[in-house]
Amino acid sequence: MESAKHAGDAAVAVSKAYGVETMFTLSGGHVFPLYDGAVHEGMRILDVRHEQSAVFAAEATARLTRKPGLAVLTAGPGITNGVSGVATAHFNGSPVVVMGGRAPRSRWGSGALQEMDHPPLLGPITKLAFTATGADSIGQDVEMAFRTAVAPHRGPVFLDYYMDDLFAASPEHHVETQSPSPLEPDPDSLRAIARLLAEAERPVLVYGSDVWMDRAEEAARDFAENWRLPVIPNGQGRGILPAGHELLVTRARGQAFAQADLVIVVGTPLDFRLGYGWFGGKQGAAPAKVVHIADAPSQLSTHAETVASAAGDLSVVLWGLGTACGDAGVKPTAYADWLSRLSQAAAKAIADDAGLLAADSDPIHPMRIYGELAKVLADDAVVIGDGGDFVSYAGKYVEPKQPGNWLDPGPYGCLGTGLGYAMAARLARPSSQVVLLLGDGAAGFSLMDADSLVRHGLPVVMICGNNGIWGLEKHPMQMLYGYDVAAELQPQCRYDQVVTALGGGGELVTQPSEIGPALRRAFDSGVPYMVNIATDPQVAYPRATSGI
Repeated sequence: MESAKHAGDAAVAVSKAYGVETMFTLSGGHVFPLYDGAVHEGMRILDVRHEQSAVFAAEATARLTRKPGLAVLTAGPGITNGVSGVATAHFNGSPVVVMGGRAPRSRWGSGALQEMDHPPLLGPITKLAFTATGADSIGQDVEMAFRTAVAPHRGPVFLDYYMDDLFAASPEHHVETQSPSPLEPDPDSLRAIARLLAEAERPVLVYGSDVWMDRAEEAARDFAENWRLPVIPNGQGRGILPAGHELLVTRARGQAFAQADLVIVVGTPLDFRLGYGWFGGKQGAAPAKVVHIADAPSQLSTHAETVASAAGDLSVVLWGLGTACGDAGVKPTAYADWLSRLSQAAAKAIADDAGLLAADSDPIHPMRIYGELAKVLADDAVVIGDGGDFVSYAGKYVEPKQPGNWLDPGPYGCLGTGLGYAMAARLARPSSQVVLLLGDGAAGFSLMDADSLVRHGLPVVMICGNNGIWGLEKHPMQMLYGYDVAAELQPQCRYDQVVTALGGGGELVTQPSEIGPALRRAFDSGVPYMVNIATDPQVAYPRATSGI
């Protein structure tokens, strides 16, 4: 028998109006009316095995589709289990709406099951955290949540509902969704940046995730190509200039940042991933001038010294900056020698690594995995990284050929994102390869959600770099103390058998020659498939910073 209309219907109808197609959740009685609303409104429900995966999946949906994601969590522990996902969305600027259940209004304060006041907990890591005011206004409250989440600078919003309000009747709410008006940058700021480019001899352009999220990839590519600027991508800025592009100097990153006299950072914070905004000053060079460009004034750096900055819709900023460069007399040919030096350095780095990418060493060097993966990876593959050292290699050796096809946890660095991200990627890109790169440590956070992949028919290739240790901790502890503790995992633990037991497929690889055939079997399988590769625990990723 079909249920009567209620406030859950109103909440789901508004969500659909904002482009939500999937509700990610873990079953809970406090939010039954939202499930019933999804049934009434024809919205897909994808249930997971841990609430963190529901929020991570919603966040990845937002990052891949550039439309808001939706997670629904039951009261109390359902919401606290999702906090790391909300924090990750906060640091990534992902437009996610998290709806939570709440003990009944009629029982509030009397010790009902899982009674907790959630918004104070979520407030510091959201743009807005609030409780719906009542059944009659739930449509308006949900509309405010989505409108807030998608406005610059994007980010998560938390909204919970008293249980009895959700079950109550609620009027239909008509939504006229409108995209936020583009924020116009200050023309004087653009002219100042153009003058700096006209004076520079060794500029570097950094493109970050917000370039993709702001739908500014075309403007970004045109700006770099028109003015012949070397580019280093960051996060989801990867792929804006495709692998092999003549201006892409990722592999000469160290030299570029050491010798640059001007660094223009667009759409990403000046955090630990970019040396906290300090460039130049090495190899005989003076400190570089730094320009920061963001999608909203709130995102401009306050800790690093910048010589200019601009905030606004990033397409508008980059098109306007191109015009300002023409007016300022910027000459693309002025950087030819600098670009040539960086291109040569990048080519040398690539050539120097060829041996390890094809290494036959036993145990397996992790770089061999990326040498084999490159042979089978399609141009439109979505590559997801969830791990420490193993995924650091991916950031270095997997260069996307299209924008929007790279996902990692971002600056918050939260492990356990991978399975949720993989679910979202399979739904968002149904015809693409989806590859999840897992460290063996990271696998422990969310591997049970391989069950969710199986139940919902979501084939994903999982590659586990299994060195039997917490590599990010073991090697530094050895260096600092001469010993390590709490850094060991099971050598050659059979994570592949976990996936197989849950209904997928998998195999353990211990020889370099087995990697390529195993990857091909995984892609051909049509099921969630784990290629569990035993790698050398003595190999540490040569990182320049721990991020601390």
